[in-house]
Amino acid sequence: MRSLFFITILSSLATGFGLPNFPVKGHEWIPAGPKDSRSPCPGLNVLANHGYLPRSGKNIDLPTLHSAFEDAYNYAPGTFDDVFGLVQTFKLTTTGNISTFNLADLAKHDYIEFDGSLSRNDFYFGDNLHFDPKIWATMAKRMALNEVTRDPMSKYVTVESAAKARAARVADAMKVNPTFNASSTEMMGSPGTTALWLTTLWDDSVGAAPKEWVKSFFEWERLPYTKPKKQKTGEDIGNMLAKVQAVKV
Repeated sequence: MRSLFFITILSSLATGFGLPNFPVKGHEWIPAGPKDSRSPCPGLNVLANHGYLPRSGKNIDLPTLHSAFEDAYNYAPGTFDDVFGLVQTFKLTTTGNISTFNLADLAKHDYIEFDGSLSRNDFYFGDNLHFDPKIWATMAKRMALNEVTRDPMSKYVTVESAAKARAARVADAMKVNPTFNASSTEMMGSPGTTALWLTTLWDDSVGAAPKEWVKSFFEWERLPYTKPKKQKTGEDIGNMLAKVQAVKV
């Protein structure tokens, strides 16, 4: 009886503290194994953890990327072609084939990855690839992810709270990282990344991102919903970016 109890507990931990598994057959959540490739980007890792991208995170081509973003997040085909183009332009791929890449290839510093990540530490400190609980804890606190009151909106992250948390994270990084690189990649990528995850996790019926979705996405790298009905485009990301940049920080 005791062994059954512990097996049940371990099973719950392995699937996200008892959260129900993803209802789309073949796209259940399976976290990366030791030989799997993952990136500094939670959104891409989510796609691999659910099998929309190869679960190995390796040898990803453009058609596969198109399908993954459309089938999981309902982004229009071509929305992220520029990112794939940067992988080719900067010759980041280590697959031996310029038309494919491994997720970990994106960790090369200051090409697509940059200082001041929301959930990773800076390259200067030795690991800009893996989720960093301490870094994320500062973001979670600033967005009050674990605080819910009687106010219905306390369950959501607004553009303002996300934008201010992002700016504070960058300020923290600049203080402690003597090699912080405020390059054009960082200056545009930092608010752009916030606009991207907000667009991806946005609940149009509320005009904000549910905190539980944000936590699942970043902390577990797990899809918090099935495919949204409304298709998203690069224009939607651009509109969200304008809102993020309009917040006074």
